[in-house]
Amino acid sequence: MLHSLRVHTSALLAQAAACFLLFPRFLLTALMLWLLDFLCIRKKVLHGPGEAGPEAEQGPQRARDGEAPAAGPAPPEPPPDDPPVLVSDSNRLCTLESLKAVWHGQKLDHFKSARVGAPAPNPVVVAPDGPTRRRLLDFARGARPLVLNFGSCTCPPFMVRLRSFQRLAARFLDVADCLLVYIEEAHPSDGWVSSDAPYDIPKHRCLQDRLRAARLMQRGAPGCRLAVDTMDNAASAAYGAYFERLYVVQDARVVYQGGRGPEGYKISELRLWLEQYRLRLRGPGPATAAAAAVLDV
Repeated sequence: MLHSLRVHTSALLAQAAACFLLFPRFLLTALMLWLLDFLCIRKKVLHGPGEAGPEAEQGPQRARDGEAPAAGPAPPEPPPDDPPVLVSDSNRLCTLESLKAVWHGQKLDHFKSARVGAPAPNPVVVAPDGPTRRRLLDFARGARPLVLNFGSCTCPPFMVRLRSFQRLAARFLDVADCLLVYIEEAHPSDGWVSSDAPYDIPKHRCLQDRLRAARLMQRGAPGCRLAVDTMDNAASAAYGAYFERLYVVQDARVVYQGGRGPEGYKISELRLWLEQYRLRLRGPGPATAAAAAVLDV
């Protein structure tokens, strides 16, 4: 009885300490969301000026100056790793539901057990077909890195960059394995609603709701392996994954941890890590050392 009381008291004290530490950051986030509800500020901060850069103006400027334009069309650029995610003017960012979601995400991040260099959490996850349950690290193959991509159908940054993640998975198939992990909805239709979400999905009331949503996402990501978080959100809590997040696990340890979404969710950062890892596998050499120096800059 006394031991149980001590455990309960310790948990309460930990929650109180977390609230004290997180509250300033939460207030700052709330203030930012409130300011972004003013469209004049939102357009400047999130949408940008919407004007072409100096490179785009170079051709017309040369023509006006009497210079001949460069011969031949420019080669097409590869798609960006992190396509911009625009927020529609109709979306309200500072609401009771949005503040609850932000607080939930910040608490998960604070209490997560996944840390770089620490043992990787190994919660139970569910296969998209439903009955099969596995441990998350069962998807790892030997010493190969396992890339974990947490997200949901109603998370615009996650869905906009899903194709980028598919390309990355195919590009580094020789050195790493990738896994999508479906978690609770970021913008459910009965919660913090976003008109930019590609699907209209309410909060999951049971595992079948989550499995249906996961299978819906799987149609847009053919070829990517998929696991589904349980209804107690064990994987999301262990990795602080809400709203979306990227990790790399190797030899049952966390070797890369991306930032919290949406602002910290960057496929380009993950790509750089995988490029460096591939270079290390190839061993030392003049070309490898030069490339590694460029990546470290």
